[in-house]
Amino acid sequence: KKYFLKINFKTFKNIFFLISIFYFTYYLILNIEDISFQINKEINYSYIFLSFLFCILSIYFNGVAWKNIIIWFGQDLKNHNLISFYALTNSLKYVPGGVWHFVERFTFLRKKINEELAFCINLIEPYFMLSASLLLTSLGVIYNPLFLLFLLPSIFLHRNLIYLIIIKLQSFKNKSIRIFKLNYTKSQLREKIKIKSSFPFKIIFFEIIFILFKFLGFIYCFYIFNDLSNIDYLFIFTIFCLSWSIGLIIPAAPGGIGVFEGCFLFLIGDDYSQVYLIMSLIIFRFISSSADLLLSAPFFIKKAIKKVN
Repeated sequence: KKYFLKINFKTFKNIFFLISIFYFTYYLILNIEDISFQINKEINYSYIFLSFLFCILSIYFNGVAWKNIIIWFGQDLKNHNLISFYALTNSLKYVPGGVWHFVERFTFLRKKINEELAFCINLIEPYFMLSASLLLTSLGVIYNPLFLLFLLPSIFLHRNLIYLIIIKLQSFKNKSIRIFKLNYTKSQLREKIKIKSSFPFKIIFFEIIFILFKFLGFIYCFYIFNDLSNIDYLFIFTIFCLSWSIGLIIPAAPGGIGVFEGCFLFLIGDDYSQVYLIMSLIIFRFISSSADLLLSAPFFIKKAIKKVN
């Protein structure tokens, strides 16, 4: 029965990915004749620049959050350029498989600290991002009381519960990547990992800043094509956070490509022009991916030089 449930869960994720891609592609084709990316006004170029800038800053604060996760797990690696290394490896999430940024960071950390901690730190990091994003999604409670449920993942970040999340996450991760496996119970993990404080407020703060800057990167793309006088910012923000969260947890989509766009288009409804939404989403994906690749360029150049030598 357990095996059957696991197979179905994996199949569900793949089906959801394909449906999202199909949904976005369908509306893209449906509106293809009306789509135009001609940007004539000078102000729109400033929107593109600001979008790119906020995407760059979001990666930086994501790296700051990762550094603070390491500190929260009781490790002090002040002189190891953690933030720059995080940014350098960020674009590896677009490589098919969606785990190579995880592998690179695990390999880097296990040279500095023990393997168990290196594995746990990288394993739990996406959960921090997810918790922060869903925490912000819960602001949509003014539209629907059920949005309060999105607060639940944050509760499990408490020191007494985080070990359960680590054990559960490693069982999922080992299906896609088998570089390491934890064979510890909750009590054994508690002995191995000395977490500093009861709740990671500082980490959540930086993850929230990361999400906010990511949203600002998107909203400036949204400004290019949409009427600024008719924008419900809170509604768009909650839909953005929810769509981004879904893209994060669907491993079949490297970097959430297709899933984020499909979910956003579906959840936003008919309040805004589909043509303008599609153009905004495409521009945002291009800008955010370009920001990742720009920051990762030194990493790939260094790898290429090593192969040549």
